[in-house]
Amino acid sequence: MNFFHPALVGKHALITGGATGIGFAIAQAMLAQGMRVSIAGRSVEKLRAAQEQLHEQGMIACIEMDVSKAESVEQGFAQAGRNFGVVDILVNNAGQASSASFLKTTEEAWQQMLAVNLTGSFLCSQRVLPAMLESGWGRIINVASTAGLKGYAYVAAYCAAKHGVIGMTRALAMEVANKGVTVNAVCPGYTETDIVKNAISTIMEKTGRSEQEARAELASHNPQQRLVQVEEVADAVLWLCSPASSAQNGQAIAVAGGEVM
Repeated sequence: MNFFHPALVGKHALITGGATGIGFAIAQAMLAQGMRVSIAGRSVEKLRAAQEQLHEQGMIACIEMDVSKAESVEQGFAQAGRNFGVVDILVNNAGQASSASFLKTTEEAWQQMLAVNLTGSFLCSQRVLPAMLESGWGRIINVASTAGLKGYAYVAAYCAAKHGVIGMTRALAMEVANKGVTVNAVCPGYTETDIVKNAISTIMEKTGRSEQEARAELASHNPQQRLVQVEEVADAVLWLCSPASSAQNGQAIAVAGGEVM
């Protein structure tokens, strides 16, 4: 990130799904701004590995949390508060993707996609909002997907969940518009993450294509003919935290090389 905002120094940011991929890149970018960072996730092993990599870059703490469970969210945010105080910036990044044809999508798979991708964002946002309103400043940034802005075949449950995240973003943004809090979403296209690695493996398994061919198929959705890099998504998130983005509210910003306009 090419800018530095003194106003962000010392802010407490909590990133769900912060141990890997986009979440890890966001944590790195925020630490470079002098922020105190809590990374949350279900895997203690992955969280500790991320903390070990990042601890020399600034103040970082791990929070074991399952965003789909209200009790776990409550316990996780309580721990984050004990570590670094109230959360000033929430990044709802935790997510899962699974693929199946619509007729082969089970109710269990449907509910799982909604629980992690949508309900998790709801629970975490509801948990941080009172303190943000009390202080008169806050940022909620939802990492959605281009799947929240358009349809993709064979991921109906994931698309439905991410469209729900965009709807929640827009509705909550209107509720808090004059209270010093902004709520926005970033919508990455296919990005170099574990989710995309799994998608490539699925394509290879079901079609017999090579890894290079499967990767090229996903990259072809992007007019730039490439996969998005995690640092590019992190830069968009960081900008939405900054004073420069104060007029941005209720937006769903695609980071996808022009795939969605």
